[in-house]
Amino acid sequence: MGMLSDPEIIRGAVRQHYANAARGVQEGPGSCCCSSDGCGCGSVPTGYDLDEIRNLSASAPLASFGCGNPLLLVDLEPGQVVLDLGSGAGLDVILSAKRVAPTGTAYGLDMTDEMLDLARRNAALAGAENAEFLKGTIERIPLPDGSVDVILSNCVINLSADKGAVLREAYRVLRPGGRFAVADVVIQGEPPSDAVRREMALWSSCISGALMESEYVAELTRAGFEEIRVEIIEESRGEGACCSGNKNPLGPTSRAVSALIRAAKPE
Repeated sequence: MGMLSDPEIIRGAVRQHYANAARGVQEGPGSCCCSSDGCGCGSVPTGYDLDEIRNLSASAPLASFGCGNPLLLVDLEPGQVVLDLGSGAGLDVILSAKRVAPTGTAYGLDMTDEMLDLARRNAALAGAENAEFLKGTIERIPLPDGSVDVILSNCVINLSADKGAVLREAYRVLRPGGRFAVADVVIQGEPPSDAVRREMALWSSCISGALMESEYVAELTRAGFEEIRVEIIEESRGEGACCSGNKNPLGPTSRAVSALIRAAKPE
């Protein structure tokens, strides 16, 4: 396995990982799981109302490599503008678009062409005409200041090598009173070792880049957010996952857990 030390190498590895995932889902169930390049495994996501996703394109939920449902954290209203950071196959964008219709807009931002193509196809099949997908990185959001009511993200911010930049950008594009509502992976216990932090496969699998729970809160505070809450929703992230075997890659004194994280930009 390769070792990572440069943000551009990290970004390239993550982009390739999820490009392979998008192709794998389109090739058929199970085709991307545990492949030689460490591609992740799509499955019907937990935390979602099955009736709500039943009529979507199958690839929308199957290519959702999330760790929770950020939509549980916020009540979307017609006319709002929503932005999903790292929108993947578009599941949260499509669901958001339906809730803010007819006058609202749901944006998805992703850096991977294969995922953007898949998301646009899924949105068209779902009839989500108010869903728009933008190419770019979450460290430099291509939207103006104060233009978004709600920021969503699902297990993506941990993949960034500069989480401070991501959170500052999220704060910038939110309107006063705007909401930050994400599902992400955080580390509890001892901090990961330097070797784990540099491991390519573990980075793309949402382990190596995850912040300590206290670090996440501190970064949100530094960005200017208030009303910060972290709710742990799953305590075995990284143990027994499809491509990681049954061994906890962090060792016995640390664990990566799924969490719902909410915050607000002051009025």
